[in-house]
Amino acid sequence: MDVIVDNVDRVALAFGYTLLLFVIGGIISLVLGTALAAMRVGPIAVLSRGAALYVTLVRNTPLLIVIFFFRYAGPKVGLSWNFVDVQIGDIDLNNVFTACAVGIGIYTAAFVCEALRSGINAVPLGQAEAARAIGLPFAGVMREVVLPQAFRASVPPMASVQIALLKNTTVAGAVGVAEAFARMKGLTNDYATARTEIFLAFAIFFVVLVEILSFFANRLERRWRIA
Repeated sequence: MDVIVDNVDRVALAFGYTLLLFVIGGIISLVLGTALAAMRVGPIAVLSRGAALYVTLVRNTPLLIVIFFFRYAGPKVGLSWNFVDVQIGDIDLNNVFTACAVGIGIYTAAFVCEALRSGINAVPLGQAEAARAIGLPFAGVMREVVLPQAFRASVPPMASVQIALLKNTTVAGAVGVAEAFARMKGLTNDYATARTEIFLAFAIFFVVLVEILSFFANRLERRWRIA
């Protein structure tokens, strides 16, 4: 582990990028995925079919292609991220980072939508009908009655989706973000004789992050559990 100890600052910076990609991509995926799930179960056929088409297309497209689109093709069609330039310590949130975070979030939103839709289907239909009977519009029914229960029911699959998002952040290294995978690749090139310990160290770091995320998901599931 001497290589990791000697380069601990570079490793910490790499995982800083990884965690920021996870947080920003997770927020985007939750917001967009919730909207898509509401559209899929909504009464407007055009929105429902549009959300279903989005999920089908994005879910069946490799993440690397999605990120390549936002990184390289997007600016050619007007989706430019050059206005983003934020410095957090040694972390530079530039246009490349933003393109990757948006791509990861939009990709994961399709899976969030399906996880949340399974939670919506678990809510008894009678509750939604009762809410409509007292005059709540569709948006009010979703906000006040259906979605709170759907989030409770979908915590396990939602946690799995977010764990997958955490691991999918490694794809960003292919387009120039100095996250954990890119740093691991650089270290293995610089220290060829220590490749095994570098691989093991980074694998352990990811296992620890996933276990932390799983711990909080389990605590949240127990907290929200309905007798």
